Amino acid sequence: MPPIARRPLSLVGAATSVLLLLFSARYGYHRDELYFLVAGGHPAFGYVDQPPLVPLLAHAVDAVSGGSIVALRAVAAVAAGVLVVVGGLIARELGGDRDAQVLAAVCVAISGTTLAPGHLMTTTIVDLLVWSVLLWLLLRCVGVGRAPTREWLLVGLVAGIGLEVKTLVVALLAACLVGLVVVGPREVLRSWRVLAAAAIALALWAPNLLWQATHDWPQLELSRAIAVGGSATSSSPAEFVLLQLVQVSPVLVLVWGPGLWRLWRDPDVRRARFVVVAYVVLFVGFLLTGGKAYYLAGLYPTLLAAGAVPVVAFVRRGSGRVLGLAVALGVSLLVTAVITLPVLPPTMPADTPVPDLNSDSVETVGWPALADTVAAVVAEQPPGTVVLTANYGEAGALARYRPEVEVYSGHNAFWSWGPPPADATTVVAVGIAPAELRRWFASTTLVDRIDTGVDNEEQGALLVVASGPRQEWAVLWPLMRRFG
Repeated sequence: MPPIARRPLSLVGAATSVLLLLFSARYGYHRDELYFLVAGGHPAFGYVDQPPLVPLLAHAVDAVSGGSIVALRAVAAVAAGVLVVVGGLIARELGGDRDAQVLAAVCVAISGTTLAPGHLMTTTIVDLLVWSVLLWLLLRCVGVGRAPTREWLLVGLVAGIGLEVKTLVVALLAACLVGLVVVGPREVLRSWRVLAAAAIALALWAPNLLWQATHDWPQLELSRAIAVGGSATSSSPAEFVLLQLVQVSPVLVLVWGPGLWRLWRDPDVRRARFVVVAYVVLFVGFLLTGGKAYYLAGLYPTLLAAGAVPVVAFVRRGSGRVLGLAVALGVSLLVTAVITLPVLPPTMPADTPVPDLNSDSVETVGWPALADTVAAVVAEQPPGTVVLTANYGEAGALARYRPEVEVYSGHNAFWSWGPPPADATTVVAVGIAPAELRRWFASTTLVDRIDTGVDNEEQGALLVVASGPRQEWAVLWPLMRRFG
């Protein structure tokens, strides 16, 4: 095996983390971050929409740091930096020398699928790291360019931890298993260590599985809601396909595309062909079931690593190609950074194509204004008035910026934390249509609209004062439950 390019890989990984930290305090929290901060304060073995690890971690970091958004996002920035290093290690596993390892790390570092999630403390960046570490370990276990290693128990450990981050890991493991069965090397599956790895993963996942089972498998209901477009990041089949060419970077298609081809055709990495089958299985599976475009993002660091080897060989054959590669990567980084990071002033993204390519760019702006507006309306109502929100982002923003306001929501895990008190007869509803409210309340009055300052999902949301519940909250609350 080529030696590990330790110093340059460490430098590229550290530079990625530093870049993300530099922009971590611009704009504000994302709706998912606000949600996780509240969810982690309700410790459980699971939530209706995800396993517990990231919300618990987010809440713990927030409590220790005194509410620092930089500290919160430092976790994501470090995860992104480690992901970059793992990309270089995967390139080495696939025969890449020092230059190929560094190129792979750089490509992972400047890709949209690293910078966008690496800027936010959500499940996505941790899940991407888990996928890449799993693929790196699997490549070692099957023996690409070396004798197979016996690191299956580590595969089980990482998979088990990953399953407490995001259930999507199951899809990767199943697809890789299909790949190993279809194209091999099948003999590695005969080891007792494979069964031991599965047992370790299942044992670590068991608490969340038990929670889901005892709560009627709400994550399946959520998956169905996402499949029919019940998420802001849901995409049509055509968008799903197109985003595979855009979300990493159009320039980097020229790296991961040859990487996919090389994994299938190059006899030197024949034992890695299962990755190609896994990619095809997941691509088709997510496309047909309404999965989100970024669900495939965890495979791209491996494809970039595979493509780094032929790209380096191509560059070495011409004296001017190094400069051309450097310029292409620089342009890619510049464009990707503007799209994925809060580089522009807070009000500018809405006037550019950026939100169409990265909706999160405007979803981290305006939460304090929303919370202040709602709190002002509540202050004008009778004592005991509570807030009822349409989604967990609105509820999370009020919990963060206006903790004196009592807030409830029927959205995802917020519904699990219970309805308003029985004596609450007046609510300020955020983002809920008056027609829907009239099914539950005798009186509704539109009093205001949310102005976040940018054209995001909350801009123009209705504020309605509703009073006179038609039934007791114990009866109304099940009717207000919503997944998405």
